[in-house]
Amino acid sequence: MIPIKVVTGDTKTEPRSPATTALQYLQPGALNLTALPPLSLYIHYPWCVRKCPYCDFNSHEAKGEVPEEEYLAALRLDLEQALPMIWGRKIYTIFIGGGTPSLMSAKGLDRLMSDLRSLLPLDGDCEITMEANPGTFEAEKFRSYRESGINRLSIGIQSFNSAHLKALGRIHDDAEARRAVEIAHANFDNFNLDLMYALPTQTLEEARQDLATAMSFSPPHLSLYHLTMEPNTVFAKYPPQLPDDDLSADMQDMIAEATAAAGYGHYEVSAYALPGKRARHNLNYWEFGDYLGIGAGAHSKISFPHRVLRQARFKQPKSFMEAARKGNPVQEEYEIGRAEMGFEFMLNTLRLTEGFDPNLFGERTGLSINQIEKQLNAAEAKGLIYRDHKVIRPTELGQRFLNDLQQMFL
Repeated sequence: MIPIKVVTGDTKTEPRSPATTALQYLQPGALNLTALPPLSLYIHYPWCVRKCPYCDFNSHEAKGEVPEEEYLAALRLDLEQALPMIWGRKIYTIFIGGGTPSLMSAKGLDRLMSDLRSLLPLDGDCEITMEANPGTFEAEKFRSYRESGINRLSIGIQSFNSAHLKALGRIHDDAEARRAVEIAHANFDNFNLDLMYALPTQTLEEARQDLATAMSFSPPHLSLYHLTMEPNTVFAKYPPQLPDDDLSADMQDMIAEATAAAGYGHYEVSAYALPGKRARHNLNYWEFGDYLGIGAGAHSKISFPHRVLRQARFKQPKSFMEAARKGNPVQEEYEIGRAEMGFEFMLNTLRLTEGFDPNLFGERTGLSINQIEKQLNAAEAKGLIYRDHKVIRPTELGQRFLNDLQQMFL
């Protein structure tokens, strides 16, 4: 096996194999976790038909035939080599993201699911989500996905307006968006619709119409994202004309009112769900749970009794597949230091509108909440959080200025 270079704080150690590394991380350390958090699995499928101008994810345009068989073999190798890190732990949720995982053949997806079941103990009620783009929807293929074990879809609609879809560089039009939702409705009890707002030249009424169209399909879950200019994207280099801050705020207010009136609970910055339909996989991220990420560019967070580990796989699909064949696709691995732990925890949990139980901090970080007492006092004094012995949560002001609130814990 090819060893990896492990980075722990500022100290670099000699390369080790994954099994050796796992044994090392079971040794005594700086933290004291009384129990390990729930564990999820993330699987990255890196190819898409066309890279969107706003996208900063690890996605690559499929030029020619996608090497599906080779990639699936690499995913299995990656998972096999990661097993010592999570030995004996049950998987509660799975998310297959991208890229565009719905480019995968029905046969390929069935092979992937078989590999997962043969290698991992899956919870009997495991939530298994797959991202899908409307331009790749075929009714028969999605029926096969369901039969293979996918029980939740997350559909990247973004807009039902053809002009806005074109501006976003999407490969589907409004008719294909509607057909995709109809296919999802026919085959899945649980699905999410991704929408974006504050789009180039978008008016408040157009944003309202997009949301109304989405809710007309009664989706169990909605993800509503404000378009942002991410670094290293086409939009960052050639910025389009976007709604100003006042109009964007009006759109946010409209979304809050319309979703609440339709019975959707706003439980995270961008997430809205009908009762009992919250995204369990994403909730595990936001509650600082653990996740193993396999595939090109995938990230992991794995807890041990005395430390919390982060990993990142090689980003380029070819490099990832070569590394997996040689024995170790992990490019970077390091422990989260005590000084960074509070920020890492709050970066996630402050996204939850209902906040978190203060005891969760100790459970997930192995530290006393006194570690961040100074920052909590400062945030409370500014009216950005509410806290008592049962909950710490962002106020409405804190939600509006979430980035500023999170940065207070750096």
